[in-house]
Amino acid sequence: VQLQASGGGLVQAGGSLRLSCAGSGRTISAYAMGWFRQAPEKEREFVGSINWSGGRTYYADSVKGRFTISRDDAKNTVYLQMSSLKPEDTAVYYCASNSRRFSDELKPGYWGQGTLVTVSS
Repeated sequence: VQLQASGGGLVQAGGSLRLSCAGSGRTISAYAMGWFRQAPEKEREFVGSINWSGGRTYYADSVKGRFTISRDDAKNTVYLQMSSLKPEDTAVYYCASNSRRFSDELKPGYWGQGTLVTVSS
């Protein structure tokens, strides 16, 4: 599967953005999907994920209550709605897909190219 992330940009602290991750080449249905991010000079870190059915979501403590992951399998797309953004959320955001179906846990087998989110103070 090829994953295309979009929706990044510059936003003021306290603002919102919605990232999209569109899959092509195969369906994302039945695969756990998620988002990671990498800030300058830092390791890539987990942001959140959604299980294969869309019934369960998981979030890093740093974004819990502010970010929401959802999926629309009919559009082959996963979303990351980000609210109450903080300067420390500034990073390149990457979407990822499992390579095995019907799993609740995200173990990335495929990555998108990343989209930059910059939050100004």
